[in-house]
Amino acid sequence: MPTTPRDSDLGPIVSSAHLASGALPALSEVEFGLILVSHAFHRWMVRGMAAAGYPDLSALDVLVLHNVNHRGKAKRLADICLVLNIEDTHLVTYAVKKLERLKLVKSGKAGKEKTVAITPAGAAACAKYREIREGLLVKAVKGLGFDERKLSELAATMRALSGHYDQAARAAASL
Repeated sequence: MPTTPRDSDLGPIVSSAHLASGALPALSEVEFGLILVSHAFHRWMVRGMAAAGYPDLSALDVLVLHNVNHRGKAKRLADICLVLNIEDTHLVTYAVKKLERLKLVKSGKAGKEKTVAITPAGAAACAKYREIREGLLVKAVKGLGFDERKLSELAATMRALSGHYDQAARAAASL
């Protein structure tokens, strides 16, 4: 049976051994995994969107575009920030302006609030990205034979952990 890094003399695989020496070394392993996954995911989004024909979008631009396209209905800026867990509204505002210049989204109004909706060009860009994602990423991940229920459980765990990190950030801000 192959040994895991935890079974070896190496100890846990982490980015900061001084943090892993505390009461929950496994959390440091998770954090290192998050670091690697988040950077790889951002790189994928940028390159995937470039392959779909939009080479000048940042990872945040891609996230905002897909969120605006989600369920095909206009979104308020505050809702985009809430769903994506982004505190700095100006970052999303900048992304929306960039996407508007590319004619991928359009601004509107719902009462006094600004809304953002997908355009036909934006929907087509998302569809092309999805096609590329299915061929390059989904096919490869499915080939690993992961149980989809376990992936969903992992996603739920990550969402729960995000709440703990947010609460810890609020507490740290009060120190």
